[in-house]
Amino acid sequence: MRQVVLDTETTGLEVNLDHRIVEIGCVELVDRRHTGNHFHRYLNPGRAIDAGALEVHGITAEFLADKPTFDQVVDEFLDFVRGAQLVIHNAPFDVGFLNHELARLGEGYGRIEDYCEVLDTLALARQLHPGQKNSLDALCKRYGIDNSRRELHGALLDAEILADVYLAMTGGQVGLALDAAPGAGVVLGAEAIRRLPPDRPPLPVIAASAAERAAHRALLARMAEEGCEPLWDLEAEAQDQNQMASAPTPDNTSV
Repeated sequence: MRQVVLDTETTGLEVNLDHRIVEIGCVELVDRRHTGNHFHRYLNPGRAIDAGALEVHGITAEFLADKPTFDQVVDEFLDFVRGAQLVIHNAPFDVGFLNHELARLGEGYGRIEDYCEVLDTLALARQLHPGQKNSLDALCKRYGIDNSRRELHGALLDAEILADVYLAMTGGQVGLALDAAPGAGVVLGAEAIRRLPPDRPPLPVIAASAAERAAHRALLARMAEEGCEPLWDLEAEAQDQNQMASAPTPDNTSV
């Protein structure tokens, strides 16, 4: 499954006042692994940036003066997200701005939902943690994600952080709290998420030895004598036979 974790920064909060996107950051996940591929662009919005927005992301009009406009990167952006599931925190905000930008280019571009489905991690977090704070910073603290670099909001950095938060939220129980209440959601220790390299060598497959297989069959026999018929008995025996058939034949030739 291909997912694209996305975040945007804008000139202001109200899309109906023709506020525009000034930064897009996207991080690619395939089968829940970081691929290292990303899409990141600063955009010249062609309008002033609200003081409140400037305090949040620190991106100035002077910095954006020589950056491309949305219409100059739209095809590249759509090619990157096409067919993926977009993972966005507070998705209605970012989707609203993306659709506003597409609408400014004419009906031919449609809506972002025409290119990919959307998953809102804020809605997901509210289901997992009702009544609690579910901002990105709050989720980082809850799941032990390092967000120390996040002095200001930035689309690519926030997308990278959100990717780790999303993987932690949807990764199942990773702790040993066996007495957790049913429906308590994900259990995670305070340790930060350690991202494994995608090119790491595969884990070794260690087959049971002949002695271990014999001990296992003996245990199954004792269970059968006590009136218990294990469901995996025939499957285990078949696996034993397959392993023995594929093992190299010993050389019994005397020297």
